[in-house]
Amino acid sequence: MPAFLEDYRAQVDRALEKIMPPEGTNPSRLVSAMRYSLFAGGKRIRPILVLSSASCLGAGSDSAMSAACAVELIHTYSLIHDDLPAMDDDDFRRGKPTCHRAYDEGTAILAGDALLTLAFEILSNSETGHPVSPEVRVRMIAALAKAAGWRGMIGGQQVDMDSEGQVPTQPMVEYIHTHKTGAMLRCSVLLGALAGGADDEELKGLKRYGEKLGLAFQVVDDILDMTASTEAMGKDHGSDKARGKITYPAVFGLDESRQRARKLIDEAREALAPIENSEQLADIAEFVLLRRL
Repeated sequence: MPAFLEDYRAQVDRALEKIMPPEGTNPSRLVSAMRYSLFAGGKRIRPILVLSSASCLGAGSDSAMSAACAVELIHTYSLIHDDLPAMDDDDFRRGKPTCHRAYDEGTAILAGDALLTLAFEILSNSETGHPVSPEVRVRMIAALAKAAGWRGMIGGQQVDMDSEGQVPTQPMVEYIHTHKTGAMLRCSVLLGALAGGADDEELKGLKRYGEKLGLAFQVVDDILDMTASTEAMGKDHGSDKARGKITYPAVFGLDESRQRARKLIDEAREALAPIENSEQLADIAEFVLLRRL
């Protein structure tokens, strides 16, 4: 992992610690479950995209940190719910028992709900270290709600569940991936761009970068589900295939899926052409491809 990613991850972890209630706070079981999942590990790619996007426009981390924390809170909530028996019924996440296994299903549902609502609480609060105008803050809240909601991540999750066991097609897999995973990755880049005061041309380039990166990220995840060990993935190997999930390798095969991931990363890097000082974002694109393949 490039050094700047480690630095950003440490910054995000410190910021998350500040906004989270400490262990033992009532209701203690709920708080414990929230903290268990939030601090279970992970590379913090989504908040890092927020910070890097803002940074390439000359903005410091303080201008985007609450948005960075908000996307990580929502990402963690989505993982808790995704792992539930009613959805993917996974036993492990990041090498540890999933939240509903470590606690119970009811507590896991409430922990996810609490993280989701906390995300919007901190993003809407002008006192949480988010020095942007009220107008920009409203745009951020609207963008995050859309990306996380029925037109984004939640909608993609529904189609993902509905399509299990069906004959995989390219339109189906692209819809699922651009909504379930891609929407929040695109939004992460957009939130950083808004915090950094991007102009129309910069916003266009960063949006396209986020779109291509978001799709590539999930293509690589699909590949890893077939090729990486349970230990490397931190969750059950081959679980997507076992459940009849619609994936890129199921549609195109492994070799073509790898080629498509490479092409998407190249297109993401090309989208950064109008953006000065975008080296970090280009490096993140390569990291997503090479680190995860």
